[in-house]
This record gives sequence, C-alpha cells and structure tokens, in this order.
Amino acid sequence: MAGETIITVVGNLTRDPELRTIGSGSTVVNFTIAASTRQYNRNTNQWEDGDTLFMNCSAWDGRTSSLASNIANSLSKGMRVIAQGRLTQRSYQAQDGTQRTVVELRVDEIGPSLTRATAQVTRQASQGGFQGRSNGGFQGGQQPGQGYGNQGGYQGGYQGGAGYSQQSAPSNPAAQSAPATDPWSNAGSSDSGSFSTFGASSDFGGGDDSDPEF
Repeated sequence: MAGETIITVVGNLTRDPELRTIGSGSTVVNFTIAASTRQYNRNTNQWEDGDTLFMNCSAWDGRTSSLASNIANSLSKGMRVIAQGRLTQRSYQAQDGTQRTVVELRVDEIGPSLTRATAQVTRQASQGGFQGRSNGGFQGGQQPGQGYGNQGGYQGGYQGGAGYSQQSAPSNPAAQSAPATDPWSNAGSSDSGSFSTFGASSDFGGGDDSDPEF
C-alpha cells in the first residue's frame, strides 16, 4: 500500500511470543525484538553493544496463512530473528484513563537468523490461494492447450524456527560443514519437510496427459 513505512529489524526476542484471540475471533501474536547496534572500541580492541531499540511487534493469522500461530509455535525468548513489516501507530486508553499512542511493527515476514544457529523448516499445506489443476498445483512446463483445474494450489506455507538451536561462532566459517538436518544438503531426500523435494512431478500435478486440449 502506498505511503507505508516498510522496515527490516534484526535482533533477539526479549520474551516468548504471546498468542491470543480477540473479541472478533481473530488470532494475534505479540512480541518484542531488541536490536542492538555494535561498535568497535579502539581502546579495548573489542566490539561493544551500543544503543538498543526495543521494537514491539504484532502478527495475525489470515484466511490463507497461520503467521501468528506459526510464530508462537516456532520462536521463543532469546532467539535471533529477522523481521520485516510495516510501522503502524495506534492509540488506546490505559487503565488509568489516559490516552496513549504507541508505534509498533506489523510483521509480514519473519524467520530465525542462521548466522549462529540452525533451523529445520517444515512446509504446510496451503489454506487457499491459487487454484491449480485437479491433480494438484500449478502445471510447470505444461504443453499448449492444457488448462488449470479446480483443486490443489501451491502446497507451500512456512513454519520456520522449529528445532532452532544456538551455535557458537566458528573459527573458520568456510570450513564449517552443513548440518546433518540441512534440507538443502541431500537432493535425494524424501523428507516432506525438506525443500529438496520441491519441484518434483508430484508437487506440480505429475505428467497427466489425459486432459483434452481446448
């Protein structure tokens, strides 16, 4: 939407995400990201934390996504995350009767930072979106005359951060091998949670030639 302020924040969660359902029935999650600047102290020859920005964040479940629920199930206090969203301002009445205004980040995308950690990604079945062929999904590389059916859709979705584990910084990052559970490390894996199987014929509806041409 025109005029919105889009920012990206990298930092650590100060608390576990709080998932709740409001009166309208919508599901929202609230959490705070602490983003600290880093500066080099020439007197001590060490990197030191500078000022810290505490950014209040919120995310919502939608008709075609479970962003709020996925955040609550995947992320926890202390995890380093990368969040992108829109800055919003809202006013509310406090318990003492005063009117207050706060600025928060309405998160559109978020995931764990992998600079010093690993994460196992699990895909979820789509809850809506593009309606593909009757045998599932968009027909990649389809022949002329073939159309789209009435079922399927992209079987994507993102549930990141599950199995998140903290790591110490490697002395030689170039020599660090990929983790055993890295979904990119084994092109022949049949694990449904791995991206290595994405793009197979079963993901895009197979090679069904039974559809008549227009």
